[in-house]
Amino acid sequence: MNNGSKSILAVIGVIAICVLFFVGSYNSLVSKQAAVEQQYSNIDTQLQRRSDLIPNLINTVKGYTDHENEVFSEVTAAREKLMNANTVAEKSEADEEVSGALSKLIAIAESYPELKSDTVYVSLMDELAGTENRISYAREEYNAAVTSYNKAIRTFPGAIFANMFGFEKSDLFEAKESAKEVPEVKF
Repeated sequence: MNNGSKSILAVIGVIAICVLFFVGSYNSLVSKQAAVEQQYSNIDTQLQRRSDLIPNLINTVKGYTDHENEVFSEVTAAREKLMNANTVAEKSEADEEVSGALSKLIAIAESYPELKSDTVYVSLMDELAGTENRISYAREEYNAAVTSYNKAIRTFPGAIFANMFGFEKSDLFEAKESAKEVPEVKF
């Protein structure tokens, strides 16, 4: 093999390595973006599950209370807002409202001992608690996927490919400061 052939093979080898590097980097960003989308879907699924439990919980509590219509309306409105939310920020805000309204509903239920012993209520509360745990876990997994993806598109060489192909930063699912406040329950 002459020097010309060796040079051509070396150039082809360098080009092949560059192409493999390019394809691998691009595919890595696509995979991370898909993981973010999957984790967002997991949050959405659990929020929908909780939203589906709310009408049953309201109806069960309503059977024991007649004068708590304001709280029932608040829970229903918060649930509706959550179901109509489209972005991460909207879902995060609506999720907080649902959590606050549900905590008021649960506080009301605590005032009715016969309700607390109702098997339907107990079953719904168990389902709700399990769903809240799933939502919390799904948020953690989503935020981990978003953090990994955002790091990949902001560091070298991912930043180059992100700019070339339009990969954009994803938002974390964050609790607002108001979520840390204990809701006020008035009877």
